[in-house]
Amino acid sequence: MSTLKAVRGTRDLLPPETALWNHIEATARRVFARYNFGEIRTPIFEDTQLFARGVGEETDIVSKEMYTWEDRARAQSEKAQSLTLRPENTAGVVRAYIEHKLGETGMLQKLYYIGPQFRRERPQKGRYRQFYQIGAEVIGPHSAGSESPLRDAEVLEMLATLLDELGITGWTLALNSVGSASDRPRYIAALREALKDKVAQMCGDCQRRAETNPLRVLDCKVPEDQPIIDTLPQIADFLDDASRAHFTAVCEALAACGVKYEINPRLVRGLDYYTRTTFEFTHDGLGAQNALLGGGRYDGLSEMLGGPKAPGIGFAMGEDRLVLTLAALSAREAELADYFIAPLGESLNAPALELARALRQAGLRIEVGDGSFRLKKSFETGNKLARKIILLGEDEQQSGILTVKDFASGEQSKIARAELVKPSKE
Repeated sequence: MSTLKAVRGTRDLLPPETALWNHIEATARRVFARYNFGEIRTPIFEDTQLFARGVGEETDIVSKEMYTWEDRARAQSEKAQSLTLRPENTAGVVRAYIEHKLGETGMLQKLYYIGPQFRRERPQKGRYRQFYQIGAEVIGPHSAGSESPLRDAEVLEMLATLLDELGITGWTLALNSVGSASDRPRYIAALREALKDKVAQMCGDCQRRAETNPLRVLDCKVPEDQPIIDTLPQIADFLDDASRAHFTAVCEALAACGVKYEINPRLVRGLDYYTRTTFEFTHDGLGAQNALLGGGRYDGLSEMLGGPKAPGIGFAMGEDRLVLTLAALSAREAELADYFIAPLGESLNAPALELARALRQAGLRIEVGDGSFRLKKSFETGNKLARKIILLGEDEQQSGILTVKDFASGEQSKIARAELVKPSKE
């Protein structure tokens, strides 16, 4: 008799790994509570039409990836119902918002969820057919400020806080606007025209998407298609004044609270319901498939599902990839030296070595650069090898006050040599 194993594309989560999962979820709950979000738990399976209407019938999720089946009728007079394991959770949250008449409170609904989602896709690093997401939605009537760019910026600032508190440094936030429902048709028409003479040279998926959902062509990851995609029109050139003003206000609010971002004109995300702001947080530690989380605004989704006007914005974070990132960062952190000493000139090589000896005797892990390095090279090398860098110039050598920079926080400070070389208590 053959041994039974977990189905391909799924896996068991075992100790001690589950401790890291619990840490991530506890940190998320703690951060969400500070921003006044409450938890919502929706069913794992829903009526198939929820996703066909909400996510979009021509999206890859609906056309290729959903687990769908016919539920047997309870009586001969009943028609079997088509059910689907949820491939994402925003549509389910909006369905619950409509069904339970949450809009009648007149208040913003700030809701988060943690749980499994299901997609039939090719298993790869960090991707499984049963995967886990942490997500949140802000939705409500226009009168509650749900359409305000402030809501977009607040969600993004909250995500920056969450990643920082999880210890994930070096993330990148990419932003774009995909415009309003009136902007989109003009842009799609321009895309179709631009693709007409080029799409035959692109991959099979792009050839299909050019007919069914041209925006998804911009999301193609096939390397050979990138030069063609770079020549296509950008949606920023098709935004109306209101969409442009909304995006500008989001960017200004992020700058005001110190959240760094990059504008990526090709960022469209993969779901039909997105409008205006779309975003993605990435981390280089994940390699080519480097997305940690993404989301955007969906101002017309409630109406698409038969509900009242209820603008909203949300995100979903792949917990599986988050675990991989934290595990990789923990492994790297364990390998890093405490300090990288950068002598600013070859005449300071010997004093640098003498300082390294004193710090090592104090129980610290030290790497030493070379005075022949340019300052930029010292920083680049130090960032790969250590948590902090010590700049040792003539002034530092004579005064005994060392310049120290923390690579993670970016903070630079002056510390007396005597303080650094105090013996470790461990």
